[in-house]
Amino acid sequence: MAKDKLDVVNMTEADLRSNAASMENEYQQMKFDHATKGLSNPLELRWLRRDIARVYTEARNREIAAMTPEELEMRTKIRARRRRQR
Repeated sequence: MAKDKLDVVNMTEADLRSNAASMENEYQQMKFDHATKGLSNPLELRWLRRDIARVYTEARNREIAAMTPEELEMRTKIRARRRRQR
């Protein structure tokens, strides 16, 4: 059975950063273990990778929420320029 999702909304910025770093280390170790001897449940790699993505997504959402209107305007221009280049 899948484990519960992380509650990243209630974490502080420092908790997000430390949690991401520890999960990255754990993920690398699990990948190594899986390559050498195999894991009992390889789906744990997927779950951990998704948890890492949740942490990074929440950190980025907070970063965008803290931006000033001028920074948001610049961000919109940059994104529009990238779309035109495709």
